[in-house]
Amino acid sequence: MRPLIDILKYTHGLAPLYIGVAIASVLVALTGIAMPFVVSDATNLMVDVVGGKAIDLWQVIFLAGLLFVFDIANTLIRNYGGYLGDIMAAKLREQLSTAYYKHLLSLPQSYYDTELTGTIINRLNRAIAELSNFLNMFANNFFQMLLTIIITVIIVLQYSWLLAVLAVIMYPLFMWLTALTSKKWQKLQTEKNKETDIASGRFAEVISQMKVVKSYVQEKLEYLKFSKRFAKTVSITKEQSAYWHKMDVLRGSVLSVIFFLIFAYVFVQTAEQKFTIGEMVLLITLINGLRMPLFNMSFIVDNFQKAVSGSVDVLAALKEEPEPQDKSSLKIKRLKGRIKFDNVSFAYADEKNVNVLKDITFDIQPGEHLALVSQSGGGKTTITNLLMRLYLPDSGQIMIDDHDLREVSKQSLRHNIAMVFQDPSLFSGTIRENIAYSKPGATDEEIARAAKAANASEFIDKLDKGYDTEIGERGLKLSGGQKQRIAIARAILKDAPILILDEATSALDSRSEQLVQQALDRLMKGRTTIIIAHRLSTIAGVDRIITLKGGKIDEIGAPEDLAKTNGLYAQLLELQQSANRSAKEKLAKFDISSDS
Repeated sequence: MRPLIDILKYTHGLAPLYIGVAIASVLVALTGIAMPFVVSDATNLMVDVVGGKAIDLWQVIFLAGLLFVFDIANTLIRNYGGYLGDIMAAKLREQLSTAYYKHLLSLPQSYYDTELTGTIINRLNRAIAELSNFLNMFANNFFQMLLTIIITVIIVLQYSWLLAVLAVIMYPLFMWLTALTSKKWQKLQTEKNKETDIASGRFAEVISQMKVVKSYVQEKLEYLKFSKRFAKTVSITKEQSAYWHKMDVLRGSVLSVIFFLIFAYVFVQTAEQKFTIGEMVLLITLINGLRMPLFNMSFIVDNFQKAVSGSVDVLAALKEEPEPQDKSSLKIKRLKGRIKFDNVSFAYADEKNVNVLKDITFDIQPGEHLALVSQSGGGKTTITNLLMRLYLPDSGQIMIDDHDLREVSKQSLRHNIAMVFQDPSLFSGTIRENIAYSKPGATDEEIARAAKAANASEFIDKLDKGYDTEIGERGLKLSGGQKQRIAIARAILKDAPILILDEATSALDSRSEQLVQQALDRLMKGRTTIIIAHRLSTIAGVDRIITLKGGKIDEIGAPEDLAKTNGLYAQLLELQQSANRSAKEKLAKFDISSDS
């Protein structure tokens, strides 16, 4: 129960709706209980008719009309309760979704390093579905069930204390038998959720990278992986369901024995004329009406366990510590762009015994262009992540404009840094929206100017809808060069003094590369720029190059100087001169593509 209480703390304003549903269910119970009394009176009248006694026909019509009133009231109230339940479920989805999403946005980058996208999404969908199902069922059935039991027992008690005891004893006995199944059922449900989450995570990955799957002809492999996970959920469900229903047979058998004793007692008492025919009908109808609350209780317990199981994972995510509150008071509107790393060391949380960076020291002057070269996983991207304060160094200090990076607020820091990734990272929506992502309030004129500087206007103007063209998820309707130019336009529009380039030309054809490189040259002008190198030819004109080896700086210097040292950069230049396969393989280890 605790996980449900905890997760409902993230919602608000549901109480009036919940109370409305509960009141409606109580009124449904009352109109339902009233009917057996009318039927009992009608039965007694019919017994009088059979006995030769004259009756008033209007009395019979009145009883029929009373049944109609209770019946129509039951229908109207039940449907109004259903309407309130639907609104409650919609509000629950809205509030829990926004709370979950807001919290996810506040989590540190390290959280996303270990979580699958599809798993994060599936947890929310499952929790909302199962929680709303439980709350609706509980509101619609529990109070109605409770009221039905209380009223029925009170009425039955007027006729026989023994019948009342038999009616009451069913519930604790049923709950005890149900509780016996919970522990094993919960364990199996957790296993099933895990398999579903993994499958859903892979599903989201595959859908977002379908071109890769098709290009490597791995549709069958992905299908087999996916179907294997869901096949396992079927086998778990078989075990889970078999166990649950075996216990349900036991519960049902125990109840059947109790109902047998109740009915036998009522029939014997009626045969001995201690109950009238009408009273017998009333008692049997009322007590038989206790069956439905008992079976509803079984469904409530079932949905309760699912809701608890579904809530646990979302609650765990909601309890993940967000990024430490940014207490940095220093807000700089526009940085000059001086950067200094002083003995910086860093290791990722899951590999604390392996330092990605060790005692890194260098500085960059405002407007200087610096390239980073290393083997794959050698720390190039980590340096830029630390500069963005996506992570904090384990030791050492990072200075920006002579301020400790920790003292500068994250917002003002990131407003001063623009990034162009090797993967353009566009969003679904229009070209206009994607360019303006870095400056949502930008005018059409500013957007067009940025697109022109990025060499993007030449293809945008040819499109039927121009800047209002929908580009599809991740920009799938555009070519690689077009996507890169939109990403560059986005960075140009931001007009930040510091620029990080995960070199964006390595996977383009020569025509696109030329257009993108021209746009990058315009973007880099006058800005402090850090380039993660993928082609040696495109960094030959930078001011300095840093080569990294084993997480440490191997060399720092101008390209022309490093070309003569016989160090790592010189060796890579030599390898690039060679067109043989061995040279290309060695270059690939450094994320460097051959120009040949």
